[in-house]
Amino acid sequence: MVYRFAIYGLIGWALEILWTGLGSAFKGDVRLSASTYLWMFPIYGLAVFLEQLHDRIRAWPWPARGVLWVLAIWTIEYVTGGTIRLLTGASPWNYAGTTRWQLDGLIRLDMAPLWFGTGFLFERVHDFLVRLMKV
Repeated sequence: MVYRFAIYGLIGWALEILWTGLGSAFKGDVRLSASTYLWMFPIYGLAVFLEQLHDRIRAWPWPARGVLWVLAIWTIEYVTGGTIRLLTGASPWNYAGTTRWQLDGLIRLDMAPLWFGTGFLFERVHDFLVRLMKV
């Protein structure tokens, strides 16, 4: 479990760097500046706890699984961001004022399609890791 926690953390960091780098490209930054937060490694690592959920919903139709992944990711994002904000006074991310589709600055409802697809990426990574680690 510890190894998979670390792998999910590293994959999450890599995807966030890719995402923010592409975002800077669309803003005209030829350096393709990208960023993440140290907080994000353990947050992404929490995906290890979604493995059991994946095993339980594996037979569900893909649209239902996708909606569940969106809700699960929003829950993790809201709870971890809110907890960090409570402990430190600020969340690593703050969506307040960036879009009307945000909730308490902690989640963006307009990111649902991204999280929908990310859930399926997680499923593939989970299955690969299980085969690779024989666990």
